[in-house]
Amino acid sequence: MDLKSGYPFWAVSNGLMHAFPPLREDRSCDVLVVGGGISGALIANELCVHGHDVVLVEQRDIGWGSTSASTALLQYEIDTHLVDLARQYGERDAVLAYRACAEAIPALREVAVGFRGVDCHPMQSLYYASKRRHRSPLQDEYALRHKHGFDVRWLDADAVRAEYGIAAPGAILSALAARVDPYQLTYRLLMRLAKAGCAVHDRTVLHTLQPTARGVTATTPEGLRIRARHVVLATGYAGQRWLKQKVARNRSSYAFITDPIDAAALGPLVDTMVWESARPYLYMRSTGDHRLLVGGEDDAVDIPARRDSRVAGKTGTLLKQVARLFPHLPLQPAFSWGGTFAETEDGLPFFGPHPQWGPRVLFAMAYGGNGITYSMIGAGLLRARIERRKHPLAGLFGFERLG
Repeated sequence: MDLKSGYPFWAVSNGLMHAFPPLREDRSCDVLVVGGGISGALIANELCVHGHDVVLVEQRDIGWGSTSASTALLQYEIDTHLVDLARQYGERDAVLAYRACAEAIPALREVAVGFRGVDCHPMQSLYYASKRRHRSPLQDEYALRHKHGFDVRWLDADAVRAEYGIAAPGAILSALAARVDPYQLTYRLLMRLAKAGCAVHDRTVLHTLQPTARGVTATTPEGLRIRARHVVLATGYAGQRWLKQKVARNRSSYAFITDPIDAAALGPLVDTMVWESARPYLYMRSTGDHRLLVGGEDDAVDIPARRDSRVAGKTGTLLKQVARLFPHLPLQPAFSWGGTFAETEDGLPFFGPHPQWGPRVLFAMAYGGNGITYSMIGAGLLRARIERRKHPLAGLFGFERLG
């Protein structure tokens, strides 16, 4: 599956960091993790650290799928407002989901902190009303978050202009957010796991899965077999090919990153990511070397050739949108790209078994605008499932909620 177009910055700036060997012989393990992106790396790390024998396989080079195209905004805010999620699932479960995302951000930073050179840094998040009619819903959203103890502040139009230079009717400023280089973190995690004895194989394609009551046998086109007690399919947006039931819509999103900008010119954007209430939304955040990463202009395109042809035009549109907000910034795009992403109806991910495959095959579908945050939660959720422990989010983040 062709997941990206153009020149994703992470792969260009980091290059091919390490080559892992393809699978060359039959293997057995506790857990087979299929997918060598950031989700697979976080899940494999969680399982290996807690004593599970893990084999991870990736059909491409590590990190070369949607991870290399991710804009990697680490937020606890779900694309679905807390207010709307509460209407759908009840306030208790909605708050549980938001709180889990909030707890995942420092947990992700703790995972990344041990790796020298990985850009993982705390930030704030400014969510501004794109239009006057969006102000009231955002105030309701602020009130519910504040009620449940989230560290948020309401900014009126004057405060948004004074603190950020943005003409907006109002905004929510969240103290908790972060940024990360997902491609580099993926490599660092898997290189460390391989050194510790976890088997990591790239350029390894799986052809079939055969689950039984006791385990799963995965077979490659060459006839090699991996026998595991459990399989975790962390194959990103290609994961839906394993299901007859459609659980999310594949779409395309677009991004560009600038040349480095003087920190004084970036001002509050150095440590504050910005996104808007319009849908699809414009968003931006800085990098460790003071580039501005801008994304948005999502569309319903799911054909790689059409997505390829739209990158230049979408970049131009995004550039104009940012220039209107911050006319003083010297915006010179260095790289631009497009990529596949998937969204569910309620903005929540799917982690766990699907009835089609039985209890031994587990899915990791961290879909939505904060997929990396979801993956951190999902790593613990899937470990609990494998260890036969209950997890408070198993139902809300599982296929059960589809009925």
